[in-house]
Amino acid sequence: MNKLKVIILAAGEGKRMKSKLPKVLHKVGGKTMVEHVIDTANSAGADDICVVIGHGADEVREALEGKNVSLAVQSERLGTGYAVMQAGDFIEDGADILVLYGDTPLITAETINKLLEFHRGENNSISIISAMVDDPTGYGHIIRDKDGSFLRNVEHKDASDEEKLVKEINTGIYCFTGESLKKGLSLLKNDNVQGEYYLPDTLEIILKDGGRVNAMVAESAEEFAGVNSRAQLAEAEAVMRKRINRMYMDNGVTMIDPERTYIEAGAVIGIDTVLLPGVVIEGNTIIGEDCVVGPDSRLTNVKLGNSVKFQYSTAIDSSVGDNSKVGPYAYIRPNCTIGKNVKIGDFVEVKNSGVGDGTKVSHLTYIGDTDAGERINFGCGTVTVNYDGKKKFRTTIGSDVFIGCNTNLVAPVSVGDGSYIAAGSTITDDIPQNCLAIARERQITKKGWTKK
Repeated sequence: MNKLKVIILAAGEGKRMKSKLPKVLHKVGGKTMVEHVIDTANSAGADDICVVIGHGADEVREALEGKNVSLAVQSERLGTGYAVMQAGDFIEDGADILVLYGDTPLITAETINKLLEFHRGENNSISIISAMVDDPTGYGHIIRDKDGSFLRNVEHKDASDEEKLVKEINTGIYCFTGESLKKGLSLLKNDNVQGEYYLPDTLEIILKDGGRVNAMVAESAEEFAGVNSRAQLAEAEAVMRKRINRMYMDNGVTMIDPERTYIEAGAVIGIDTVLLPGVVIEGNTIIGEDCVVGPDSRLTNVKLGNSVKFQYSTAIDSSVGDNSKVGPYAYIRPNCTIGKNVKIGDFVEVKNSGVGDGTKVSHLTYIGDTDAGERINFGCGTVTVNYDGKKKFRTTIGSDVFIGCNTNLVAPVSVGDGSYIAAGSTITDDIPQNCLAIARERQITKKGWTKK
């Protein structure tokens, strides 16, 4: 079997995006468009990948660092043929060369594999992916003879009235033999109004040279939609979200309203987990089995154990253990480890802290820069005071501690195992094990004061 080498054209500016960001770095499903194409090529078995970059080259190069691809730079925008020429050293005799685009993130590995099977099975010099569309305006038309064999590709502006009615269009995705691509590029001319080199012109060149060219009709044109505007970006996002959600549902996840469930590519979700409306799952989030997430909750790079209940809340770069409950209206900020059977209740914020198994933080509490043990009860309104205006300090709380409501723990401070803190206390000194700490002024009641 021939080696598969993939050239991805990603040099375009995308003026209609009206963005400072290079077009191919806009995200669909939480991943840049060009990364989607690279990952799909890898899934299809690519041996080598070359990305042709141009506009915003430094930004694209930085974004692709670590992706195991080679880069070619297109300094001038002189057409798709010229773009492929910039990867000339990458093209190899005896290999199959697949040309993809960095702004078509919806193409699938399954379709690429079908194209390769078609290309190799028919011993084609060039194979094209075509598609049937209701409105072919603006596309290249695939013209076939009476036996159904490929005759030519005709651009819409050059087509006759009869040819303009042909609904089979050229998607622009090609598979070449290395030899045919080299030859086609070497004979490619730019004698047109735009003065550009067009890759589709290689089809006629190879046909005249005696090569075999044919088109494989794809099942749907949806995969090949290029993203050139914010509206098209939203359309691609909707398609990708539908695919991703369907994949999770097929693997045992319940979604009450898939239209209002947003999951980025790469998340892992266990079976029998239920996602309620308004859930946003981002980054490398891992959710265990039998969880209930939502409604209206956001998880970013979070690990949830099994049987976690997480509602109306946000968590970022943290973990929550089995059988814990979070929310409503809780905020777990980065670098938090929440143990098993923990309750993080309404209007609770946790930051850069560990909370041990069985601990209850039921409401209206801030835990920042704290190492909290097991089976602690945080009373309503507790604050670990971690900032003196210049530096952050940590609070350490042992296990089996009871903290009364409206308590301030002024860091750095520690509380020993089994201790109690009276409600309304402001603790500034360490508390040993098994103590009762009271840090408030004794109540004085003055009779008759109101009348005076």
